[in-house]
Amino acid sequence: MAASCSLVCCGEENDSDKAVIVRFSNGSIQNANALDFTMYKNTDDKTPRKRSRRIVVAETERLSYVGSNFGVGSMKCNNLCKYYVGVLNKQTMQMEVHSAQLFNMQPVIPGEVTETATAQDTTQTYREKVDSLIEAFGTNKQKRALSSRRLNQVGSDTLNQAVAKAATSVIEQKGLEVLQQEVAESQEDLALHLPPCSADATKPEDVYPFDGLLSPAEFEALEQAGSKMAALTSEELQNMRDEGGCLSVVKFLVNLPPEGEARDKIVRCAFYLSLLFKLLRQRNLSRKFGMEEGCPRIIQTKLFRTFTVETFKNGRVQNMVSASMQVKLAAFCLALLLHMDHMTADLSLLHRDLGITEARMIEVAKSMGLTLSKTARAKAEEDRPSNEHRQAFLVLPLVKYDKFMERRKRKKMH
Repeated sequence: MAASCSLVCCGEENDSDKAVIVRFSNGSIQNANALDFTMYKNTDDKTPRKRSRRIVVAETERLSYVGSNFGVGSMKCNNLCKYYVGVLNKQTMQMEVHSAQLFNMQPVIPGEVTETATAQDTTQTYREKVDSLIEAFGTNKQKRALSSRRLNQVGSDTLNQAVAKAATSVIEQKGLEVLQQEVAESQEDLALHLPPCSADATKPEDVYPFDGLLSPAEFEALEQAGSKMAALTSEELQNMRDEGGCLSVVKFLVNLPPEGEARDKIVRCAFYLSLLFKLLRQRNLSRKFGMEEGCPRIIQTKLFRTFTVETFKNGRVQNMVSASMQVKLAAFCLALLLHMDHMTADLSLLHRDLGITEARMIEVAKSMGLTLSKTARAKAEEDRPSNEHRQAFLVLPLVKYDKFMERRKRKKMH
């Protein structure tokens, strides 16, 4: 009668006490006693990932085998399952159950590539493998094509690095929020930046009401500044004309009415218009803007709130005039000129004062529904006489312009 045996569970064991089960990848071993097994463990006990790394080496007279529980050649089943092996003690007839690890033993042939090189090869993409084959066995034409493609790839990488560097410098100068706002504003409709408009008005002066440009309190605060503008001498006006940037203002100051409400209105609006021109030319705005010219505090607050955006730069909050604010400034200046000159405005002088192109100024005038003086499209600006300026008129009903969509010519297929 066979002797009975009992099972004894050894419980949870350390990694060093686990049994080792090896599997040979190239076949089975006939005589296991002819193998000399050695186990190596990682000496870095502080790193949890490296603490459990083991390498098993089996040596014979003809060949050596190596297996590990980490890296590319390790068996993934050790992480998914738990393995146990029973060891029978013939003296006590008790079978002890130990946890086990599986190792895949692979032969090591002298002269073969190392494991590092094999790991690098497995990470190569399909394109890289094909390129390696072309380098080794490709024709001259294929090798030239491969060399050309690699040169183009290097040029593309250099261009991407230059673009990334330029974008980083722009972001550091302006700030990411301001750039995102400028992109969003550039995609918005131009009509969103126009002054308050009453399209159903019966009088031209009520379409863009004067109170929407300057409130009664703001107009009253410009009394002292307007009187200074009216007291400018002919020499001072000539200096303003020579310096440029205020040609529209000088035009009204030279031909002021003798007296009355019309004169008072023009000089106040002329001062406010000069501030708008100066605001557009400023890069970094300070809280002292307009103080030298005698700008009232209520006007300065209006300029900052209406025509600037706040940005965080150099550790502090600053005000700046964005691209959309430039369009808004141009529209408000044009509306103010209409009230100053009986619903007529000189676009040629205005676009020079604002520092924008005439085409952009015409686009703003069209978005406001103004009637433009007709000029031959074929004539360029320099071909027109110096005394011929493009004019804009506010005539009811307002003109609705169709957007011109440019069509690209299709290339003929040969």
